[in-house]
Amino acid sequence: MSEYVEIERRFFVDGRNARPWRESEHRSEIAQHYLDSSLFKNNGNELCYAGTFALVQMKNEEKALFEATEDWTSRIRFTQDSVTLTLKGKRTHASATELEWNISLELAEEIINSKRHPSITKTRYHWKGKDGMVWEVDEFEGGLAGLVLAEIELPNIDHNVTLPEWLGVELTGLHQWSNSTLALTEVS
Repeated sequence: MSEYVEIERRFFVDGRNARPWRESEHRSEIAQHYLDSSLFKNNGNELCYAGTFALVQMKNEEKALFEATEDWTSRIRFTQDSVTLTLKGKRTHASATELEWNISLELAEEIINSKRHPSITKTRYHWKGKDGMVWEVDEFEGGLAGLVLAEIELPNIDHNVTLPEWLGVELTGLHQWSNSTLALTEVS
């Protein structure tokens, strides 16, 4: 499996009862801002945004994927530890092409402050299941407060995983529940 493919399953979570994920050691506050993907261009191996911002030097394989993939979903994610630029290709059920780079806080803030971008805020918990797999449980804030989603990244599409009892309906492959779509509801 390519290092540039993300395979994940996503679920609703019933957050009204016990919340065992809150007992996990790792938690982070996340703000994600979604960019206009049509404004990304490459100049050789340099990835640029909006004709103004030189973002990263892509490896040859990243450049080839960037040029071969249409309809990217792009975001800048801020956490207390890092700032990450991510481009995700169209999801086919559980998998999608994904390119990701760390960028400087200054550059990210300059892009975000250049115009309004749809965004979401959430607290993410990393919870280890009985099978040793790590779940990411997101409790959304702002206009999405009360929404709790869980996802797990898998090494391959056929990987067996033990589902925690607090999971609800599976959302894998349902684009209307993607973070980028949820960010658009925040703008409305």
